[in-house]
Amino acid sequence: MIDEIFEAPMPATFPPLFTGEAVSGSTDPFARACAHAMIGCDAGLLVHSVTPDRIRAAIVFAPETPLEQAMIALIACGVGFQNGMGALAPPEVSVHFGWQGEIYVNGGRAGRLRVAASTADPEAEPDWLVVGLEVDLLPQGDGETGESPNDTCLMMEGCGDVSPIRLLEAWSRHTLVWLNDVEHDGPRALHEQWRGIAKGIGEEITLTLAETPTGKFVGTFVGIDEQFGLLLKVGAETRLFPLSRCLETGDEK
Repeated sequence: MIDEIFEAPMPATFPPLFTGEAVSGSTDPFARACAHAMIGCDAGLLVHSVTPDRIRAAIVFAPETPLEQAMIALIACGVGFQNGMGALAPPEVSVHFGWQGEIYVNGGRAGRLRVAASTADPEAEPDWLVVGLEVDLLPQGDGETGESPNDTCLMMEGCGDVSPIRLLEAWSRHTLVWLNDVEHDGPRALHEQWRGIAKGIGEEITLTLAETPTGKFVGTFVGIDEQFGLLLKVGAETRLFPLSRCLETGDEK
């Protein structure tokens, strides 16, 4: 029924330095962007897909810094999305982010950011880095049966009138603004913006990292360091988890 009333989205208009590539709903924009990056493509390629129930998109970056510094693109994309939502959604709608890229709208999880790069070495300069965005427009699966009470979507949070294409455009514009700001003035302003929308600072959180024996760390989210690494207090010890730990492996893609 939804597919019958869904109209094909109008073409998106992205800012200079971004080149859009629309793909069908069966194609994962994140995987496609990574594939483009692996064989060589210009930075700024923005692969996107808008279906009746979800926005998915990914941007290809060509960093000129070591990976740990280049990971700031993930933060810029997160703050850029929050700014875009702030411009288009009703004023009572709040957007926050988990350190690993989870997107929360009015406290419920409504999507995620994800990131991959050509290397996992924090000190190496990657050939490419891709940041992906996924946002649920409608409930996913049996989203209203109570099986996933912490999940939500834009429609359920009063954002049904927000145009997915306009949101994609706003995301790209605000992300570019933050990338330019960091390039010219450093990350201080971005750091302050991200702290204001980070979910769970001062609270107990569960950090999921596949390479650990149990896959999880539980502790108090103390804050972030100058490179957006997570400071987690576990017992009497405070541990630093660099942002590069959020990189996806090939299996996860």
